[in-house]
Amino acid sequence: MNTDDALPRCRWCNAAPEFPAYHDTEWGFPVADDRRLFEKVCLEAFQSGLSWRTILSKREHFRRAFEGFDFHRVATFGPKDVERLLQDEGIVRHRGKIEAAIRNAAAAQKVVDEFGSLAAYFWRFEPDPDTLPAPQTASTHALSVALAKDLKKRGWVFVGPTTAYAFMQAMGLVNDHELGCHARAKVAAARRAFKVPV
Repeated sequence: MNTDDALPRCRWCNAAPEFPAYHDTEWGFPVADDRRLFEKVCLEAFQSGLSWRTILSKREHFRRAFEGFDFHRVATFGPKDVERLLQDEGIVRHRGKIEAAIRNAAAAQKVVDEFGSLAAYFWRFEPDPDTLPAPQTASTHALSVALAKDLKKRGWVFVGPTTAYAFMQAMGLVNDHELGCHARAKVAAARRAFKVPV
C-alpha cells in the first residue's frame, strides 16, 4: 500500500475515484512540455461550465480525437473534422469549444514562432509566490487576468482569467495544494528543481 494513501489531500481530490492519482502525480507539478501545455489549455476550455471529473474521465478519448493534442496537427483540422468530433460520444460535443481548440492550435503555432515554445511563453506569467492568496481561496490572479488578455490579443478563445488560473494551478505555475496536503511539499520540491523555460 502506498503510504501516501493515508495522508491528507486537498479537499477536492477525494471527490471522485479518478482524482487521487491525478492529484498526487500531476496537478501542480511544473510542466515544460508544449503538448501537455496545449492539452491542458484545451481541456480547461472544454471544462467551462462542467466539472473537472467529467473532463478527466474523458481525457483519453480527447487525446485520441485531437491527435494527442499535437497543435501542429490540430491546426490543420477543417469542417469535416469538426463534424467528426461533434459525433464523437467520447468527448464533450460542443461546437464552439471544438472550434476553439482548432483556432487555438493555429494561435499556438504563432506563439511558438515568436517565443520558441509554448512553455517559454506561458512561464512568463508565473506569479511571485509572495503575491498569491492562501491556497484554494482564489479563482483568479492578476497574472491570470494578464495571461487571458494576452491570449485573447493573440487570437486565442475560451481562455478567460478563471480558466487561465486553473491552467496555472494545474501546470505548476502556482502551487495551490492546501497547506496540510501531502502533495504540497512534493510540488514545492519539483518547482525548486524545475528550470523555467526561456
